[in-house]
Amino acid sequence: MVKMSELTHYTQQLLQVERFKDYCPNGLQVEGKAEVRKIISGVTASMALLEAAHQAHADLVLVHHGYFWRGEDARVVGIKRNRLAFLLQHDINLLTYHLPLDAHPELGNNVQLGRVLGFPLTGFAGETNMIAHATLTHTTTLRALSAHIESTLQRAPLVIGDPEKLVQKVAWCTGAAQGYIEDAIALGVDAFISGEISEQTTHQALESGVSYISAGHHVTERYGVQALGQHLADKFGITHEFIDIGNPV
Repeated sequence: MVKMSELTHYTQQLLQVERFKDYCPNGLQVEGKAEVRKIISGVTASMALLEAAHQAHADLVLVHHGYFWRGEDARVVGIKRNRLAFLLQHDINLLTYHLPLDAHPELGNNVQLGRVLGFPLTGFAGETNMIAHATLTHTTTLRALSAHIESTLQRAPLVIGDPEKLVQKVAWCTGAAQGYIEDAIALGVDAFISGEISEQTTHQALESGVSYISAGHHVTERYGVQALGQHLADKFGITHEFIDIGNPV
């Protein structure tokens, strides 16, 4: 087992949390047991994940999407009350890392998604290196790239652009990073991949000539938290299990 304080301190340093101006507090959001034997990781700290973690005898739930987002109602009522009550009742820690987990150069969501998709990482760009980019080993079409993403992630993406367009340079940022399309355009890539899409993203893609692939917020962010959870398990000699609570978005 490992002391929760030791695990948290290590993870804060590993992810360089102080570098990021985030929309939520990163680190320990709900305090539970002082010692940890088992980590359950997941994308979002939904009640379904909390209940599954309790059934799996977790001491720590590690997620990308936690609680206490900027601008949300601060009152502990309804869904928030139920989730916090469940964690406190069962003495389970909740550890959350948002932007620091997206951008980490080894364990982050962007790097891990690139590995899953087989993209040979070239480098990073944008604010706090939030965008990853690559030059593919072989030129492909937008249609073929989209089919590869769908087959790998098991979710049909929404694609903006000419299906027969040739693609070799790609950039990507997981989750709701459609706003980074202008940074991708500046990089001169052929296609930009993220999780979600906004109304204006369609026009930006069509008018710039940079194709856009909305591959799914949840499915693009499944991999960083798994990598971090396993890293912590290996580091401290404890157990880790990832539980995927599906989400069509």
